[in-house]
Amino acid sequence: MAKAKDYLKLNHKYLYEAEELVRKGDFVQASEKFWGATAAIVKSVTAKRRVNIRSHEGIYKFVDRLSSELNDPELLRLFGLASALHQNFYENWLSPKMVINYGEAVKQLVDKLSNT
Repeated sequence: MAKAKDYLKLNHKYLYEAEELVRKGDFVQASEKFWGATAAIVKSVTAKRRVNIRSHEGIYKFVDRLSSELNDPELLRLFGLASALHQNFYENWLSPKMVINYGEAVKQLVDKLSNT
């Protein structure tokens, strides 16, 4: 099982790459990098707790549980926007403005989960 710091490194890498892709105008690839940053930060939290997650479903269930545990419904909203970015990678239906805005939501989610 990967360590929390390994997932945190991935998170930083994916956020950096997402920003670079946004600057280049590649919003589809940026969408997936933002999702990758989201999955990595969630897995960092699970690694700290020695919880092993191996599926998208597991990530969703963990975020739902974490939102209840922390009494923070905002986690669900931010995670939902990250999930839309993941779907955008396959569908390419979000506008550039939406990708940028939802990417900011991912950064907020990362900030919230970084100290969890």
